[in-house]
Amino acid sequence: MKLASLLSAARIVPAMKATTQWEALEELADKLVEIGSVAGDRRNDLIDALHAREEQVSTGIGHGVAIPHAYCDKIEHILAVFGRSEEGIDFETCDNAPVHYVILLVVPKEQSQMHLQTLAAIAGLMSRGEVRERLKISGTREGIYAIIDECEATEA
Repeated sequence: MKLASLLSAARIVPAMKATTQWEALEELADKLVEIGSVAGDRRNDLIDALHAREEQVSTGIGHGVAIPHAYCDKIEHILAVFGRSEEGIDFETCDNAPVHYVILLVVPKEQSQMHLQTLAAIAGLMSRGEVRERLKISGTREGIYAIIDECEATEA
């Protein structure tokens, strides 16, 4: 599944305020609550699931990218939100580089196969240096979304 199909401009945080891994998870979970994708009374459950996943092993995949994800009941389809941090966030990545791009995924428990395919597609997209460079200079939600959509459309 392509990242652009999971996003919209409303699901993009172009200038994250978070300075830690845990703040980043909360900021992006709060965005899902704010736009109505996650019920407010489910916020803490989502954050707990994300924390539990991060404590197993960091979801920082290197190259300044992290893909925190968790399974959640009471949702029908995969939810995503994209955040960009100019300063960078320590996500305890394998390359010890600060994370500038955080793609948070919330997955229905019964969609584990789609979850793996989506993670692979996002990792492939974000491993491309030209994609990260273009995302770095875009200043708006709409611009970031357009870059993701265009770059996925031109993938080989």
